[in-house]
Amino acid sequence: MKEETIFDIIHNMDKFTNNLIIQWNKIFNEELGVSHILLLGHLASKGKSRPSDIAKVLGLTPPTVTHLSEKLVKKKLAVRSTDEEDRRIVYLSITEAGKEILQRANLEGQILRRNLFEKLTIEEQQQMLRIYQKLNE
Repeated sequence: MKEETIFDIIHNMDKFTNNLIIQWNKIFNEELGVSHILLLGHLASKGKSRPSDIAKVLGLTPPTVTHLSEKLVKKKLAVRSTDEEDRRIVYLSITEAGKEILQRANLEGQILRRNLFEKLTIEEQQQMLRIYQKLNE
């Protein structure tokens, strides 16, 4: 058996990830990408947050978080607020509409995951998740 190069591994992972994103965009017609949903998920679990903190946790740049949050605020899925003691500090919070979109995204994501991973047994799916988690540590 031929040993795969790092480039073969990257190519196959990218190909799968790109297919996953394409399928996601086909089923979720809200003009929101995966990064928008990740940001909403962060706000839902951690509460109001500073964009710089969100950037660190999600591994994004601060300008990317600013760009993503612009769309979320415009769609009324998130709101900006300032710190009462220091008005220079801005926070982002999820709205009820944002929570509803996040819930719908999670439900549709579960369906997509089941469809894409049906080739794998439950044990293989769990093993794959553990491997990705281990590699990301």
